[in-house]
Amino acid sequence: MLEINPDFSISEEDIQLIFIRASGPGGQNVNKVSSAVQLRFNTLSAGLPVEIRTRLEQIAKKRINTEGVLIIEANRYSTQERNREDAVERLVALLRRAFEEPEKRTRTRVPVVEKKRRLEDKRMRSVKKSLRKKNPEIIDGSIE
Repeated sequence: MLEINPDFSISEEDIQLIFIRASGPGGQNVNKVSSAVQLRFNTLSAGLPVEIRTRLEQIAKKRINTEGVLIIEANRYSTQERNREDAVERLVALLRRAFEEPEKRTRTRVPVVEKKRRLEDKRMRSVKKSLRKKNPEIIDGSIE
């Protein structure tokens, strides 16, 4: 059993490990040894709560296929055992992130003084640029 948090753990039967050949450099050994690991975790049949599964789908968008299977490929290390551990650690980290409650965003307002200052700055910039013209126009006592 893999413990995600004190309230939830997943069974190792829910995880499917497939050993594949790693790409990249490795000499002659790369064509003979399947050291990379492809971890498959079915999010629909794992007993995840709906809100957690939704958060997991948002976090790992590209790694979940249309059947709801999360696929993690691990080929950082040269040994099969280390890659297997790495894939499981990454799955646990993703699930722990999904179990964290996102912080509620508190809406803020731009102060009225800031709006007025911004509009005044824009107007002054407009005046400055209009003075570069050959025939500046005078409107409201200022040159525009």
